Amino acid sequence: MSEASAPPDAVLYDERLWPTPFVWLIIAGVAGASILVFAPISILTGIIACIVIFFVLVVLLILSTPRITVTTTSLSVGRAHIDREFLGPARAYMKHEATRERGPRLNGLAYLCLRGWIDPVVRIEIEDEDDPTPYWLVSTRRPIELVNALSPEKPGHENSRAQQNPD
Repeated sequence: MSEASAPPDAVLYDERLWPTPFVWLIIAGVAGASILVFAPISILTGIIACIVIFFVLVVLLILSTPRITVTTTSLSVGRAHIDREFLGPARAYMKHEATRERGPRLNGLAYLCLRGWIDPVVRIEIEDEDDPTPYWLVSTRRPIELVNALSPEKPGHENSRAQQNPD
């Protein structure tokens, strides 16, 4: 289905940037280590603290996991939202190019939604003269799909903007 034939505000792309299993393992380790902190008081206190800390960390991690949603009229990344009429070209970057986009090439005014456990990023240019933000840089596990959903052409077809930028 092309954007032109999609119903108003139809979701073209949706992704949650869930942490990797390694991050969940770290949460379990931190919670488990709390037993050692509270064990001098009592083992029962340490176990209760471990359980409470584990659930608090899990809830915080779940609540802080951003969602990327592209509809026919807007783009939402985490708490940020922008109408598609203000979006310019989008480009996917992987491996070393993604590292450069997150580091030396990064503009201090860019909107960032980066997750350290996700390597690929998509750079989405902003073409709103009233917005000082030059672009959004977003972590994603499916960069080509995101670029295709943001392109004015048919979603699902790769285009030249989906390739790595050779800068």
